[in-house]
Amino acid sequence: MSQLVEPALEPAKDPFDALAQEDPLVAALSDIVKSLKPGDKLPTERELTKQLAVGRTALRDRLGVLEGLGILERRPGSGTYVQEFNPASVSMALNLGISSAQLPLKALESVRIALERQAAMEAATSADPVLVAYMHRALDLMASAQDQATRDEADRQFHQALLRSASNPALTFFADAIAGVLTQDVKTRSSQALAGEGSQSSTEFFLDAHREIHEAILARDPERAMAAVNHHFIRLEPAH
Repeated sequence: MSQLVEPALEPAKDPFDALAQEDPLVAALSDIVKSLKPGDKLPTERELTKQLAVGRTALRDRLGVLEGLGILERRPGSGTYVQEFNPASVSMALNLGISSAQLPLKALESVRIALERQAAMEAATSADPVLVAYMHRALDLMASAQDQATRDEADRQFHQALLRSASNPALTFFADAIAGVLTQDVKTRSSQALAGEGSQSSTEFFLDAHREIHEAILARDPERAMAAVNHHFIRLEPAH
């Protein structure tokens, strides 16, 4: 079966506002970046030091921070350019932050559930039928899966399709960032839950947990769709 071709996403707006609030120089640079578009070139370092009245060392330090976040790209001999912000950059920062703060993954799982619940509500209200069809194709892939790796991929595709069907790029952006942190944890929990089903077909169990969401969205029932997301995650909790 062919893999899903996922719709392109719009870049999220103002990805580093929180950082800008903590650092006046980053805030000033963010104003300059926001006046440009992806692919545009920033003024030279000499021009920026004059415009912002700062030293070159401080400027280069902040440019390095924004480059590390994936907002800027510095090309030797050419200059510094604005990039489209990528959720993978946020995911990397989250991984580092979680390691240093010892933040439990369970807390992030709650955020993911909240994002998917909101996406299900919005999808049931005004989903594009073409985007909802991607969810059905992911269900077909689940039904035909012969191994755990294929089932995991079908699961990923289903949830990406759910988020995209809401037509809310902000939801998808932040969900993608969190997914990068939770991927292995989600796979482990799903495998444990499936293994605990005993005589029940693991494929049917896995399918049923997703079909409820798809059917509620097709029925244009926001309340039922949100409840189905809650039920989905409850069913995939491993038995104690």
